[in-house]
Amino acid sequence: MALGTDITEVDRIRRIAQEHPQFLTTVFTPAEIAYCQSKKNPYQHFAARFAAKESVMKAIGKGWLQGIAWTDIEVVTLPSGKPEIRPGTTLAVEMRAQGIAGFEVSLSHCREYAIAVVSAGVAVPDKKGR
Repeated sequence: MALGTDITEVDRIRRIAQEHPQFLTTVFTPAEIAYCQSKKNPYQHFAARFAAKESVMKAIGKGWLQGIAWTDIEVVTLPSGKPEIRPGTTLAVEMRAQGIAGFEVSLSHCREYAIAVVSAGVAVPDKKGR
């Protein structure tokens, strides 16, 4: 198992997004943007997702400098309200290489900060060693 955590300032994400409009489409998928923009305070949700993406990168030991795109890590909210990490192609390849079966993620935010904790679960081989 590997663990990653990150805390992000909500105002920092707000400032960057307002000064550099391409930031949102560089870091977030269209579905993430639509979800966050549907909320009363979208920047709290953007910040939590940003923290989750950073946490995934920390858990796998690779980041955007090593070829993992921000949008290759998608944070979705299930109907139950539980957040989930949906890997894109590059992240899925890296997960297989590291034997990671999936991620558990927890998000939280307040007016000033957002935090995420991500646990990368290692796949347990079956009796045939797969």
